[in-house]
Amino acid sequence: MFNSLAQLSPIYLLCPNLFGFKGGIQVYSRFLLEALQDLSPQSERRVFLKYDRQVPDGIRRSPQTYFHCFGRWPRRVQSWLMFLSIVVWGLWQRPLLLIATHLNYGIACYALKLLTGCPYWLVVHGLEGWNLEAPWHCAALRAADRIIAVSHYTRDRLLIEQNLAPEQVTVLPNTFEPERFAIAPKPQSLLNRYGLRPDQPVILTVSRLGRSTAHQKGYRQVIQALPKIRQQLPDVHYLLVGKGDDAPAVQALVAALGLQANVTLAGFIADEELPAHYQLCDVLALPSCIEGFGIVYLEALASGKPVLAGDRDGAVDPLQQGKLGCLVDPGDVGAIADQLTQILQRTHPNLSLYQPEGLQREAIEQFGLTKFQKKLAQLLAPLGDHSVGRGAVVAPPRLQANGGLDS
Repeated sequence: MFNSLAQLSPIYLLCPNLFGFKGGIQVYSRFLLEALQDLSPQSERRVFLKYDRQVPDGIRRSPQTYFHCFGRWPRRVQSWLMFLSIVVWGLWQRPLLLIATHLNYGIACYALKLLTGCPYWLVVHGLEGWNLEAPWHCAALRAADRIIAVSHYTRDRLLIEQNLAPEQVTVLPNTFEPERFAIAPKPQSLLNRYGLRPDQPVILTVSRLGRSTAHQKGYRQVIQALPKIRQQLPDVHYLLVGKGDDAPAVQALVAALGLQANVTLAGFIADEELPAHYQLCDVLALPSCIEGFGIVYLEALASGKPVLAGDRDGAVDPLQQGKLGCLVDPGDVGAIADQLTQILQRTHPNLSLYQPEGLQREAIEQFGLTKFQKKLAQLLAPLGDHSVGRGAVVAPPRLQANGGLDS
């Protein structure tokens, strides 16, 4: 299906990191790289990673994919080394396309375009692109040949705030690995770990606990809603998964409300344990107002679980404007309490919340890897005509010999 893209070469991918910490941007970047490898296996790809020190053993990688890691350098010089490396390699190879998965790397793309005319795409996830005012970042955004927004909400904001042409901004939503998630009973091992009963109502939140976004992520509002929920469901339990510098303040809030018996701060959970935690819960609650999209919503839906999210950000996309979940004002603690109570008591008017197979099917059909790859192939297809005769280029000798920039 994608053979027409087989000759695309070379393509540069600019990312914060792919390994270690896996936030939304990192996960999106990884899926993007894997899709590029599958769509165009014969073409060359160079991946520039600011924070990664090296590529871990066992990572799936194409023979035509080369990594440039800058995490081994002091923070104060990482940005400059990455910028210069991209420009030098770009001047040498004249890449067919650059794709930056964070706005910060758009400046290097912009500089290379001014020097060589090389086209570039910028991926905008959410908060980093909202209310953007930095002159160089705005200039790089407007000069991009294509802007990829991960949600319609982010696209609409960019069009309004940056006065962009509608045809310049395309939506390519987040995706996930459907095979990792399944509809299953609550795992006994986790029931034992957290001291819960199988019939006990469990609310789950998966989020980084950062002080800078504590009032925007929504987990504090869920805690504040628990006393009202507990009036109807005395044994309700809130499981908060994630780590960050806001954890002490969260513990203090729980103690102040006398909710120690109803709340567990689970801390960091390894990726391989997340699917079981979705199976453990009765509802995923993340009434945030700063989600560019929210991969956790897809993962919960793929596990057949109801979802409560905020109605003021990109969460409206994975929940399909409320068709697949409950959207609520993220600042209204009373509404959060009422909606969660209804969901847990199975009295919510949105009956799709209680159709796990339907939730899973919709999540996979709309946002699975296959859909993501097909959409990316459509975006790349116009470049195929320009790839004729652009074979692999021999690397500049001085860069190959330089202190491990190429990993």
